[in-house]
Amino acid sequence: MLTLPNILTLSRIVAIPLLAFLLWWPGWEAGYLMAFGLYCLMGITDYFDGYLARTSGTVSKLGIFLDPIADKIMVAAVILVLAAQGVLRGPYVGDAHVIAGLIILVREIAVSGLREFLGGLQVSVPVSRLAKWKTTFQLLALGSLILGQGLPQWNVMIGTIEANVPHTVGLVTLWAAAVMTAITGWDYLRVGLKHMD
Repeated sequence: MLTLPNILTLSRIVAIPLLAFLLWWPGWEAGYLMAFGLYCLMGITDYFDGYLARTSGTVSKLGIFLDPIADKIMVAAVILVLAAQGVLRGPYVGDAHVIAGLIILVREIAVSGLREFLGGLQVSVPVSRLAKWKTTFQLLALGSLILGQGLPQWNVMIGTIEANVPHTVGLVTLWAAAVMTAITGWDYLRVGLKHMD
C-alpha cells in the first residue's frame, strides 16, 4: 500500500489544509505566493503519482481510489476558500464568477455519484479528451487566481479598467473550465440515464 505513487497521492491530501490556510488571508501576498508554489508542487505530484504507478507496475486499488479524491478535494478547497475570501470577483459581473466555481463543484459531486452508481452495474465511463482539457483549464484557472493575489501589482489597462493579468486569466479560464464541465457532465449523465429504469 505504501508505494511511492500512493505516498505522493497521500501527500497531496495532507497538504490541502496548509494550502487552505495560506489562502485564508487576503492581502497576504507572501502567503499567496507560497500557496501558489504549494499548488504547483501538488500538481506535479498529481502527474508523477500516476506516471510512476503505470511505469513501475505498482498501480493499486488504493491509488485508483485515492487519486481522484485527492484532486477533487484540492479543487473544492481552493474554490471554496477563494470564494469565501472574495477572490472570485471581477469587473462588470462582480461576484457572479462564483457561479463558474459552483458549476465545477456541482459537476464533480454529480459525476462522482454517477460513477459510483455505474460502478455497481459494472459499467465503466472512460475519461473523454474534453474532460482532460477541462481539468487542464481548471488547474490553470485556480493557479492563476492564486498567483494574482500574490502579485497584485502585475496590472494592465484594459480600456478604462485596470486589470490584474493572472487574475483576469484565471477568471477567463475558470469560465472556460465551467463550460467544458457542463458539457462533459451532460455526456456522463446521458450514459448514466441509459442504465436507469
